[in-house]
Amino acid sequence: MSLATGVLHHGDCLALMQQVDEASVDLAFADPPFNIGYVYDKYDDRQEDQRYLDWCEAWIGEIYRMLKPSGTFWLAIGDEYAAELKVLAQRKAGFITRGWVVWYYTFGVNCTRKFNRSHAHLFQFIKDEKLFTFNAEDPLVRVPSARALVYGDSRANPKGRLPDDTWVLRPQDLPDSFQPMDDTWYYSRVAGTFRERQGFHGCQMPEQLLGRILRVSSNEGDLVFDPFAGSGTTLAVAKKLGRRWLGCELSADYVRYAGERLDRVAAGDPLDGPADPLSSAPSTDRGVTLEARQQRKTGDRRQRQLPL
Repeated sequence: MSLATGVLHHGDCLALMQQVDEASVDLAFADPPFNIGYVYDKYDDRQEDQRYLDWCEAWIGEIYRMLKPSGTFWLAIGDEYAAELKVLAQRKAGFITRGWVVWYYTFGVNCTRKFNRSHAHLFQFIKDEKLFTFNAEDPLVRVPSARALVYGDSRANPKGRLPDDTWVLRPQDLPDSFQPMDDTWYYSRVAGTFRERQGFHGCQMPEQLLGRILRVSSNEGDLVFDPFAGSGTTLAVAKKLGRRWLGCELSADYVRYAGERLDRVAAGDPLDGPADPLSSAPSTDRGVTLEARQQRKTGDRRQRQLPL
């Protein structure tokens, strides 16, 4: 008997995943605990290395079993185990690595004896190199090309182009490097001041980021699965985009709060968070970055196009 879809199931993901029919899921997205000591409601995020890797091997293996031959598995993971889980997914589970996206963000981890961490990894795994879903022509996935925006070239594809595999969240921190016309990916981190922040889970993913993944790797009516539902973002986005959805979550409190969130959304609802990163990025003092304030004090603006 398979788990009911359209439900966020409470319990251990491994036990619940074993109840899902083989080759029944079109897209799986997993943002598992990173094993870095983060404080969760019910999960101990400080496991011995081999125990953590054995656990990951088990649930990744279940995802492989659950996915259709044309299915895709996206995995979000930090530096500590990115290499291990990539190799594990390939050699142990049998996945093929199709993409490796670097998701850049600020307000990351402040470090004293290494460069500050401001990124995570998003792996795109598939089972078959010829059958997997990749909606490259979806206009909500594509971005305008520099040929069209910068040069006004009539030969530019009016549909735009596929973005690069570096996703940047706060372009105002790098005003000379990242502009709205650029072909990098950036989505604002779900900061504490954001309206979309649910407040009960500290690792909430941006809906716009999940929106791109779901749009490119699934179609309306497809089944989307998340084994670590947390704040319910994957499932909420799936519901809004007309996908069927199914999730697991260990914490009863998270299930309750995420369930209330899911009850409030419907197919066709817009995704939370503006797609334009410049308008969605958290503001600083009167909307001016620290660098701009410092430049204002010294009178050195050097022709930067920064808000005053």
